[in-house]
Amino acid sequence: MSGNEMKYIQEAFDTNWIAPLGTNVDKFEEELCEYVGVNHALALSSGTAGIHLALKYYGVGPGDYVFCSDLTFTGSCNPILYQYANPVFIDSEPETWNMSPVALEKAFEWAQSEDKMPKAVIIVDLYGQSADYDQLLPICRKYGVPVIEDAAEALGATYKGKKCGTFGDISIFSFNGNKIITTSGGGMVVSNDEAAIKKMRFWSTQSREIAKHYEHKEIGYNYRISNISAGIGRGQLQALEGFIKNRKENYNTYKEGLKELPLQIMPISEHGSPNYWLSVVTVNISSSITPEYIIDLLGTKNIESRPLWKPMHMQPLFSEAPMFYHMESECIGSQLFEYGICLPSGSSLTKVQQSLVLQTIDEAFLSVHQ
Repeated sequence: MSGNEMKYIQEAFDTNWIAPLGTNVDKFEEELCEYVGVNHALALSSGTAGIHLALKYYGVGPGDYVFCSDLTFTGSCNPILYQYANPVFIDSEPETWNMSPVALEKAFEWAQSEDKMPKAVIIVDLYGQSADYDQLLPICRKYGVPVIEDAAEALGATYKGKKCGTFGDISIFSFNGNKIITTSGGGMVVSNDEAAIKKMRFWSTQSREIAKHYEHKEIGYNYRISNISAGIGRGQLQALEGFIKNRKENYNTYKEGLKELPLQIMPISEHGSPNYWLSVVTVNISSSITPEYIIDLLGTKNIESRPLWKPMHMQPLFSEAPMFYHMESECIGSQLFEYGICLPSGSSLTKVQQSLVLQTIDEAFLSVHQ
């Protein structure tokens, strides 16, 4: 927490606006629009809710197809199942670990030949770094398919001078407890399409028609954020640039401290600047040490680390879904999952704590070679 959050929380209590509406909700939407550079926003209970409403807006329903990044959290693609549609997963590229344009083109060629053209493409900005939109968007435009940008992890990141969240026809952010800013639980959907935000706002408030009584003609959802949570978000947004600075320092310290070991830190794209949400490393394939060994050793010192996201096509829930690789027969995302480790990366991580992480990883390699 930055310190300013209590100011807005107290305002909510003082004005007796605790419900999912109020000044904090309105201002949080306005302030995030201004920061990102979009015209319209809708504050919600989660980023997943935003993806769900976006899919619904694009008419996704039973039997339809939706393309989605494979290397991501399940919140990116669970909403496809909410609409009883079929996910199709797209592999990563080595340069950014984000959606591969090569694999995306393969998927569209398959969809065209099989008459399974998607209703939408969900592109994830993974671990706080932008996807390569100059390559991806023209492919989607060529086939006339709208893009939902899942920028849940990438608030504050940029691509060629533009903020993440401005590349999708509809884009979403997450403010879950582990994100670079948090409202405890919450999210935001943003777009320059005013009609889209207006319709999603209607659905997010239980699709209540304009009437003195409660009148409902469509299915609705209880997806709005509370005025308390939005107040937290306003305070957090003011501290975002400082959080990004701290996490960039984390990344650079890991990069320097691990450079002599058989590890590779996540590459930074030349096309933009990430928000350094997570510092992630991969163990060299030729190394005699495994990521699991390092994770377990860190755990003995009460240091939490974990593998990368397990790719969606490897999840039992999505085992039947089509999958398109960047390479001919090897999956980039699967390799990253097998050899990757997410290291402690919080904005409040101290130099002492980070030194302990580096020391422990050193110990892991020393113990194997002794």
